[in-house]
Amino acid sequence: MRIVDIINKKKLGERLTKEEIEFFIFGYTKGEIPDYQASALLMAIYFKGMDTEEIADLTNAMVYSGDTVDLSAIEGIKVDKHSTGGVGDKISLIVIPLVASVGVPVAKMSGRGLGHTGGTIDKLESIEGFKVELSSEDFIKNVNTYKMAIVGQSGNLTPADKKLYALRDVTSTVDSIPLIASSIMSKKIAAGSDAIVLDVKVGSGAFMKSLEEARELAKTMVGIGKTLGRRTVAVITNMDQPLGHEVGNANEIREAIEVLSGHGAEDETEVALTIASYMAVLGGAFTDIASARKHFETIIASGEAIALLKKFVEIQGGNSEVVSKPELLPQANFHIEVKSDLEGYVAGFDAEKVGLSAMMLGAGRSSKEDVIDFAAGITLKKKMGDHVNLGDVLCVLHTNSEKTIEAERIVRSAFVISSHKPEPVKYIYEIVE
Repeated sequence: MRIVDIINKKKLGERLTKEEIEFFIFGYTKGEIPDYQASALLMAIYFKGMDTEEIADLTNAMVYSGDTVDLSAIEGIKVDKHSTGGVGDKISLIVIPLVASVGVPVAKMSGRGLGHTGGTIDKLESIEGFKVELSSEDFIKNVNTYKMAIVGQSGNLTPADKKLYALRDVTSTVDSIPLIASSIMSKKIAAGSDAIVLDVKVGSGAFMKSLEEARELAKTMVGIGKTLGRRTVAVITNMDQPLGHEVGNANEIREAIEVLSGHGAEDETEVALTIASYMAVLGGAFTDIASARKHFETIIASGEAIALLKKFVEIQGGNSEVVSKPELLPQANFHIEVKSDLEGYVAGFDAEKVGLSAMMLGAGRSSKEDVIDFAAGITLKKKMGDHVNLGDVLCVLHTNSEKTIEAERIVRSAFVISSHKPEPVKYIYEIVE
């Protein structure tokens, strides 16, 4: 078997066999296939696509290119969730204790962020003492005892994906549905869960800009899950504006606390409850979404949900006092108000610009070597549909840097002010099962 023949076959639009895909993935991971030939095949896939079986074979080969996580020692149906990424997305922080409350084990592996804000792991590290590196024994023990634990991703999980993603980034083949879907699903399947709920973001702050693209990605990933024996549901959610009011790390922890205390923003509460409900149904705790949602609403109102968040922080070595005293979280030295120079309604939003501004303030990384400032971020005071008077505060920038002029300029341009009030925002577009 020769890689040049595989490239030519896909260039002509023919389907690749399981053996040909494995030859490529294992050969490239071992360094036997050079970057220039891998790039040629990626470009052929970009233009000619792949069918469902090919994408499943590609995903499976990437899963077994490195280590896989064995969760068989954990009792019950293990359910994971994954977000395709957005601005102000702190949903994992909310759903972990919720889902654990109904006895469904959440054994989550998560990564660090590269972009506008940190990943879930970075956000949790803004809590003093929180350990994201646990031994396998402690990880499994925590899940069996408390039904929840989170750790940073293994260094040798899906090495093929790491190599291919870096290559896709420099060859303009990132935005290919087969390559995006196999990248996401290979990591989730290698992490060992039995069922997966996908939060597929769509809009200005998401990778998928149109509903049609998001729907295609969702259907492809659900198809991979079905083919590879994982129950998978995708929830397509709105990312035309940041989720909730907070963007950053410590301040997103504060907002997760607000949601679990029953005082959260409507959009993030709706998305969190929907995703938690599907996780609970896939995990066998409920037979229908309505019953699961009612239970979660009840435990939030009773105070049980916030108590579970406190327990989650405590069992991973964090200072659980922050749950009742969020002021103990890192605080920035400077808080800059960005005021409106127009009057009207917030009729549009460029969520990506909000994320970029947050990164410039120190909340994210532009390269892997950058150090995150946990206190940096943005608090949105106005969102879609809100009325704005001249001089009203649109948002507040939190930072320890004195250089904020460019961040202020970018975030101001993210708000579209119009004389006409827009239609109400839809938080969830559809469910793909």
